[in-house]
Amino acid sequence: MAKIRFTKGELKRQRDALKRYERYLPILQLKKQQIQLEIQRTHQRLEQKIEEIDTLENGISEWAKLLNEPVEGLEKWIRPKEIIIRTTNIAGVDIPLFENALFEEAEYDLFMTPLWVDRAIETIRRFAVLLEEEKVFKTQLKFLSEELRIVNQRVNLFEKVKIPECRENARRIRIYLGDQETNAVGRSKIAKARLEKMSMEGVVT
Repeated sequence: MAKIRFTKGELKRQRDALKRYERYLPILQLKKQQIQLEIQRTHQRLEQKIEEIDTLENGISEWAKLLNEPVEGLEKWIRPKEIIIRTTNIAGVDIPLFENALFEEAEYDLFMTPLWVDRAIETIRRFAVLLEEEKVFKTQLKFLSEELRIVNQRVNLFEKVKIPECRENARRIRIYLGDQETNAVGRSKIAKARLEKMSMEGVVT
């Protein structure tokens, strides 16, 4: 516990600090609840996205051997040329949000290209988008979990350290000042009694 001064000024400082901590603690607790709820929702979204990926991957595996047949330009048509991510704020945390994936325009001869290419491009593009969305959800969880860790530390600091410390400091100062006041009154009475006694002795003499 930090060293304190047993003065009225210090008592006021401790009381003011206690008010600040008690006012700010509910805000932190609310933020903690909001982040916990958002982490739960993000976990659910991620699980749904992983299920979509697994389902699509199983579907692709049925005709994946066709991809061994060389098709000029196929690789660049199915790979995103740009991923558009924007930022949103949830419970005071800036997190990434998937917005879109852009692909090269697929230009090929409809008569010379195998029939499965259209479906392959569409399906694999969808698969690539799902993987990017999964990546963003994992990043969201990382940011939210880190913020939750920090908020938890602050809640614990206020609940278990700062607020009890200020209360105890204020209590000790009040007791000390009360004792000082009692002692001062006692000394004043003793001094008054001595003066009265001296005065009476002077009259007798």
